[in-house]
Amino acid sequence: MSQRLATNVTKDHIHDAIIRKLDVKSLADSSSNTIRLADCGCAVGPNTFNAMQDLIEIVKHKYKSQCPNSQNPEFHVSFNDQSSNDFNTLFTSLPQEIHFFVAGVPGSFHKRLFPEKFLHLVHVSYALHWLSKVPEGLLDKNSPAWNKGRIHYAFAPEVVVKAYANQFAKDLERFLNNRAKEIVPGGMIIITNPSIPDGMPFSEIANGLMYNCMGTILYDMVKVGLLSEAQVDSFNLPIYACPPGEFGAVVERNGNFRIEVMGLTNPSPWLKGRINMPEYIKHVRAATESMFNKHFSYEVTEEMFRQLLERLEEINDKMVSCYRDGVQLFAVLQRL
Repeated sequence: MSQRLATNVTKDHIHDAIIRKLDVKSLADSSSNTIRLADCGCAVGPNTFNAMQDLIEIVKHKYKSQCPNSQNPEFHVSFNDQSSNDFNTLFTSLPQEIHFFVAGVPGSFHKRLFPEKFLHLVHVSYALHWLSKVPEGLLDKNSPAWNKGRIHYAFAPEVVVKAYANQFAKDLERFLNNRAKEIVPGGMIIITNPSIPDGMPFSEIANGLMYNCMGTILYDMVKVGLLSEAQVDSFNLPIYACPPGEFGAVVERNGNFRIEVMGLTNPSPWLKGRINMPEYIKHVRAATESMFNKHFSYEVTEEMFRQLLERLEEINDKMVSCYRDGVQLFAVLQRL
């Protein structure tokens, strides 16, 4: 639900960009009156169905204005995620009343997924911040970027932050190159992603405090013998909130897309007062627990999240006071 609400914040910006720039008539005419969409990083919840239905309604509105006397195009939606994604759960929760054709496409969106010039619209929400791998140097004791004592770049030296930024840039470049082959000229990519203003340290936002707490808890477990220091030093969360300046630079350098709109928003302007910490932890756990379980024992992961709830409650007011107005990036890119 929180991701759905966060995406709704950018809905008007996306709507305006599609209405202004997407030539639905020519796209439909060139594809047997079928508009093909893809949601990259769809996961298993209802958010993906809602997002696709919203996009389809916008496209229908634009088509009606361009072709008032024509029948609406048909819509084909591909839902993509890693092959380990639970597609059974995804399609079991598919709404009974849908007005589009459906397909599942397993695989990493850092690789080719579709035939050439196949797609008209690509949607990717809260997925690009997951890096394809841990940045180089973070696990090397001889590297300046060795991230000893931390599990993220929050509160880390600049060389560690740079390693994360470089890996994100490589991943985004690969994503854009592959989508450029798959999207028709004039087609669009709609992106919503965690972000942060240019030049602001990640330690100044709530998630930065949370990741730092996670690392502190794990190192406290080392002190009492629940796990080894080497286990913690070899674990880093592959998550990067790219600021708009870096994002725009990669898109421009790539050269396959034009930025039609890009900006930062507060993903949760309705939240006032103290954070509902059990609810907050529930969403964090859903997103990260599998990574912890792959590296640590089940007991360690359980204890880490138990302590995390307690410690974040202690700094609840500090987290509330953190910057939040510009921690969500929205962008609409058009294929040249």
